[in-house]
Amino acid sequence: MKFLGLLSTSRVALALSVLHANLVLAANSFAGSNLYYAAGLSGSERATLLSGMQSAGMKVLRVWLDGESTATTKATTITTYPDLEPVTVGTYNDTVLDLLDDFMLDSYNYGIKLLISMHSWNALSRPGIYGQWYGTDDFYEQAQPQEEFDNRLVHVLNHVHSTLGTPWKTMGQYIFGFEAENEAMIGNGQQYIVDHQSWQCDRAATIKGQLGDNSGILVLTGGEWLAQLAQAADKMLLFEEWGSCYFNTSNNDCPTGTPLDASTRNTNIETWASQITAAGMPWLYWEILPNADPHYSYDYEIGIGDPAWSTLEAAAQAALQAPAAFDYSQYLL
Repeated sequence: MKFLGLLSTSRVALALSVLHANLVLAANSFAGSNLYYAAGLSGSERATLLSGMQSAGMKVLRVWLDGESTATTKATTITTYPDLEPVTVGTYNDTVLDLLDDFMLDSYNYGIKLLISMHSWNALSRPGIYGQWYGTDDFYEQAQPQEEFDNRLVHVLNHVHSTLGTPWKTMGQYIFGFEAENEAMIGNGQQYIVDHQSWQCDRAATIKGQLGDNSGILVLTGGEWLAQLAQAADKMLLFEEWGSCYFNTSNNDCPTGTPLDASTRNTNIETWASQITAAGMPWLYWEILPNADPHYSYDYEIGIGDPAWSTLEAAAQAALQAPAAFDYSQYLL
């Protein structure tokens, strides 16, 4: 199994024109979404989200293992759950894993696999227990937290599914891929990320060591590759997060503002999605909600049934019919 070179940008439009030249098209593309609190959804909310994604031809949902302590998130009523390591590094509360056990059974029935992000910068900087113990520098730089974090990764990969009785690391039918951390090091600046790339590689090696060579599950790392470089290095790219701002402020700085008219936002969604798809890049939208978007600050979300939903749905369906620069077909349902 190869490592996955992952292009991840935080909800900003990507300048893609340079990617169009000399792509070797491998298979059809696909789309998906993110929902960081997916583990807390009720059965009816899961059905709403997953049926909507299925109607759009979406294939992957990216989910998190960070705790959610409030019962309403983005106007979605959820079951609260703690961090995987809520109090002490190395002492696990598997509630979130058990909740995702149920979720992945449902998602499979809708033809959707999970991409599991096993930690996030948000939790580190909140700070969660790793941030409390090590801060946002030593966590990436010191041997002890790296060893302890690897233990977390191993714990997750060996979690035994509460219904099926098999460890996650063998569940390629249900799991698209694993990544060690969402937006690793992002708050420390671009040069820090460049200087500490080995952290990503070492964590990926830990994951791959547990999965072996024939799991059918991808290993994802952070990075900012261009498509030609990725192909030359026998890597694949996936655009993990992009979104269209609901407000009239700049798309990469969307805290508040005056709402765009529906036509303008729909044009933005259609244009940017088509550009990403034309560049041969599969993509995951930030975010699709199982309820109407409440339009809180930093609003890129689209609720199923919102005015922008049909546009995003059509864009995802178009991606599924378009050629891609990378062949993910063996990893999709």
